[in-house]
Amino acid sequence: MIRYLLNLLGPTLLLSTMATTANAQDGIEEEARWSIAIHGGAGTIDRDKITPEKDAEIRAALNQALEAGSAVLEDGGSAIDAVTATIIILENNPNFNAGKGAVFTWDKTNELDSSIMDGSDLSAGAVAGINGTKNPILLARAVKDHSPHVMLSGEGANQFSREQGLEQVSPDYYATPYRLKQIDDLRAKKVSAADVDYKFGTVGAVAQDRDGNMAAGTSTGGMTGKRWGRIGDSPIIGAGTYADNRSCAISATGSGEYFIRLGVAHEICARIRTRWQMAIREAQLTVPKDKDDNYTYVIHASEFQLPDEEIQQIADDVIAELGALGGDGGIIYATPWSQAGYSFNTTGMYRGRATSEGEQSVAIYGDE
Repeated sequence: MIRYLLNLLGPTLLLSTMATTANAQDGIEEEARWSIAIHGGAGTIDRDKITPEKDAEIRAALNQALEAGSAVLEDGGSAIDAVTATIIILENNPNFNAGKGAVFTWDKTNELDSSIMDGSDLSAGAVAGINGTKNPILLARAVKDHSPHVMLSGEGANQFSREQGLEQVSPDYYATPYRLKQIDDLRAKKVSAADVDYKFGTVGAVAQDRDGNMAAGTSTGGMTGKRWGRIGDSPIIGAGTYADNRSCAISATGSGEYFIRLGVAHEICARIRTRWQMAIREAQLTVPKDKDDNYTYVIHASEFQLPDEEIQQIADDVIAELGALGGDGGIIYATPWSQAGYSFNTTGMYRGRATSEGEQSVAIYGDE
């Protein structure tokens, strides 16, 4: 059967399939793989705008978050737990716009958003416009696990957080001198709303665990100077976060209004799922038939994956459509085939990925 898939799936996958088959014949059971990708914002992130000290600080934070998620996955933990552990690290780091270090609204308050999704059963939880909870991702997780709802907002979500016993903080917990200067400059009209955020500090993680389950999560303080209870894409399932074992896991960062309009996270997953199903049908057509016109072999979906370049092209195509609408930003992805990567249309993106094959890398600038 392998030779019938060669032209469709490429030599890299063929060799992987042959190796798996050989190991099975030799009685060697391959250990299931895992993968994880993270982001800490995308935007105008240029080398001349970041000091060497800040560059090193951010890379250290990304590596710390990757290590937290990777440890969960390496120990056989779930993708949803890995995503949660990773985002907590990023929410606690003031270099990002989530949790500690979240941006301020026009009224100099904090309104935080977060969401999480489990690709194994499509369960999800989200919160919008909250404050008082130290780690918004834990509140989104509590909505998913301990309520009949998907999204809670404002004071109702704050009340639910307290009832769930989540760690509470005073309003000044989120503040940093950098964020206070941003909002003060904006209010004093020293800069425009478009210029105050040179980068989007939203954080997120996506993962596949050893059981093949997918998960995605996103957390943000939103947009500096936002008014009227503005909510972006981060807490919206299908726009800023989506996970489905049949396709992929996505977390987004950028100009949220455009991600909402395009439904970016779900759109990428839907295209991957559709393309995979098409590839299976195309492969089936290459199988010889017997004298009764029946296929001599029925191809099962578990026998092959979409190649890396197809996954990347799908992600790049959707981000290009986002750009055509006028939106800036990027996404991270993980797939059921242990691929992990990113796509963005900005000059930089805080990002990283790790796999069970030993890869661990972080990057900031577009040329990395």
